[in-house]
Amino acid sequence: MPEARSSGLDLTRWRKQQQPVRRTVSQVCPPPRRPLTVADIRPGMENERLGVVRDSMFQNPLIVKVELGKPRERSYSLPGINFNYGLYIRGLDGGVPEAIGSWNVFKQQPTCPHELTRNYIAMNRGAVKAGLVTARENLLYRQLNDIRISDQDDRRLKKEPPPLPPNMTFGIRARPSTPFFDLLQHRYLQLWVQEQKATQKAIKLEKKQKVVLGKLYETRSSQLRKYKPPVKLDTLWHMPHFQKVGRHLDTFPTEADRQRALKAHREECAVRQGTLRMGNYTHP
Repeated sequence: MPEARSSGLDLTRWRKQQQPVRRTVSQVCPPPRRPLTVADIRPGMENERLGVVRDSMFQNPLIVKVELGKPRERSYSLPGINFNYGLYIRGLDGGVPEAIGSWNVFKQQPTCPHELTRNYIAMNRGAVKAGLVTARENLLYRQLNDIRISDQDDRRLKKEPPPLPPNMTFGIRARPSTPFFDLLQHRYLQLWVQEQKATQKAIKLEKKQKVVLGKLYETRSSQLRKYKPPVKLDTLWHMPHFQKVGRHLDTFPTEADRQRALKAHREECAVRQGTLRMGNYTHP
């Protein structure tokens, strides 16, 4: 029996240990933060000061320094754990029973009469007909004859929606589906080739139908434009014992290329500068 009692006591103790410990709000929530005071300052802290130190000096965020490893102090005191943040809304509607028992219908406020717009066109026309042209006379006429625009005639303020067909669909049209079969069959390539062939055929037909102009006769100005004045070629001077010696360097691939280059040089000698006519052109 004593063993049974001891085992029962152990079981109750184990159950008590397994039960969650209930804590109060003050134990779970940290204490409310408050500004630093002179009593909180310890030697070696960042906010340690020399001379006269007051509590108000630690309530200025521009003066308070950040402690190493701690969040910055904002110098604002917060209320305790019993303070409820937010705006308290008082129930003036009676709650659920009042909502079930009665229903407050919103009463439309009476609208103030709309002030009609002045018809300045009619008043100016009447003033002109009466022979009033000065600003003072127009002002007096408007005070005596205050013409207003009626609601039926006030088309500037009363805009009716444009008439729409009954079968009109609003929104953006959906994009047509991609023609995959045309892409797989190279349909667009075939169309492009056909267009190119049709274009080439039209160009050839246009060339055939082009009117051939008659023979163009040259005038004196056109002949002078094509005329090249002859250049007198002076033979280069050579030493007597070098006259029969051939050239040792030939930069032209063939003799025909050499003669063609010499011919082009002779044709341009008339407009080039220098003794050998190999300089810049004389004309721009």
